[in-house]
Amino acid sequence: MCLSSKTINKINGLYAITDPRLIPEEKLIASVEQAILGGARVIQYRNKLASKTTQYTQAGQLSTLCKQHNICFIINDDPQLAKAVKANGVHVGKKDGQIADARKQLGSQAIIGVSCYNQLNNAHDSIAQGADYVAFGRFFPSKTKPHAVQADLQLLKEASVQLSVPIVAIGGINRDNVQQLIQCGANSVAVINDLFHNNQDIYNTAKIYQALFN
Repeated sequence: MCLSSKTINKINGLYAITDPRLIPEEKLIASVEQAILGGARVIQYRNKLASKTTQYTQAGQLSTLCKQHNICFIINDDPQLAKAVKANGVHVGKKDGQIADARKQLGSQAIIGVSCYNQLNNAHDSIAQGADYVAFGRFFPSKTKPHAVQADLQLLKEASVQLSVPIVAIGGINRDNVQQLIQCGANSVAVINDLFHNNQDIYNTAKIYQALFN
């Protein structure tokens, strides 16, 4: 399947997602920069615990950092914040109207990603509504979202044949299981805990993941 040229050059490889429970506030920018230097191709800012003021400040700093390194910067579930900090796009859940609302706020050039969990039909619907990439998972036991629905590797295989946008795999991904996801068709892998749980080794961990795509 031929993938959309709009996103395939941006949504691929290591997709790093921030987590305030793993990254101390004062180390956020330095930690994300280490991930970028190690090879991360996409950064998603996700912090639902912080105040709106803190979110704006952190997202703005990360947006500047990603622009300096020519890295795709995505905001989780907040098109308004994405617009305010001039992010590349937003990632939303699969709810009625979210894609259309995000597109209206951010414009035609924004990258809109959608969580499709373990439902291939959701992915087809999301793409028809204008999604630029889709995410499936969790594929493995997840410390970040332990109760998330389970997806299987066969889903990735089918999606890689049927879908015309990049596919992101998420959920419990680590260096021992990531190769399975890539072999089954994931264009990108979203990593949280395995990347950021050790603030001393972010660069080397990112390098290991990105090498699998190179």
